[in-house]
Amino acid sequence: MTECTDLSPGRHPTPPFAGAYTAFAQVFPDLRIHHRTEVPAHDGWVTTRQLLADPALRARLVAAEARHGRARFGTAPRADVAAGFWLHRYAWPLCLVFTLPWLLEQRVPLLPVEQLASRRPAGGWGPAELALLPGTGPLAFACLPGDPAAGLPGARVVADPAALRATLRTTVAAQLDPLLTAFRPLLRRGPRTLWGLVTDELVEGLWYAAGLLGEEARAVTALTALLPEPPAEATGATDAGGADRIDTAPFTGAAAFRLAAPRQPGVAAAPTRTRVSCCLYYTVRPADLCPGCPRTCG
Repeated sequence: MTECTDLSPGRHPTPPFAGAYTAFAQVFPDLRIHHRTEVPAHDGWVTTRQLLADPALRARLVAAEARHGRARFGTAPRADVAAGFWLHRYAWPLCLVFTLPWLLEQRVPLLPVEQLASRRPAGGWGPAELALLPGTGPLAFACLPGDPAAGLPGARVVADPAALRATLRTTVAAQLDPLLTAFRPLLRRGPRTLWGLVTDELVEGLWYAAGLLGEEARAVTALTALLPEPPAEATGATDAGGADRIDTAPFTGAAAFRLAAPRQPGVAAAPTRTRVSCCLYYTVRPADLCPGCPRTCG
């Protein structure tokens, strides 16, 4: 189940952005987010600091991904595909650590890389289990003026929703930039493609979560403001947040939602999007293309 609890002997207060994780727990039982004083050196836990510093550890994680892929699909994925599957397993829940509180509570956790740890789920498949680790002070977060939590230790008040969106983009990019650099030799993709993958993780993770929470329309509007169309593709309108078009680098592409034509009479049009990147799932299951796959969507 989704959790944000202290599982260690020491007690720590629940972070003021943990309510979003608790809400998601009711509808998605496969994501685990813990608040811990430390993680044991055994039991599969790996700090992100260790992950970035140890090439042999990264190679072992990708090899384990390939073994699980062989067991699941009946054929071993290519090494670069296995690395991409591992990245998805890590980046999907990592993005939700930041986007869920942003959408549901208008708060953005400000976690540096060294305050995160992860491990593979017990069944070997599904999103990685994550632990939020303490730093030298309270877990920091950004919020808006007037937020009841604005006076709490660790709160950093930003000017307006546009500033909070910028904080979210900057925080997620700071988390994933060193990871993409470390894993790039295994992924065998260039920076633009890798940031396209991150764009898709950021958008589609929250879109999926919000759909389960009954907040799809709200998420589509928020994500469109977070990652609007680049100026060269813009139609002249402002973004969904009412601001001028903005530079969202290093993210590649945009949320770019559109309404899909109903497949049956009487069914309302639903939002859809074409992914910026290809996850390469077709290389292990050619007949099972992902919804929104850029290989098949115009």
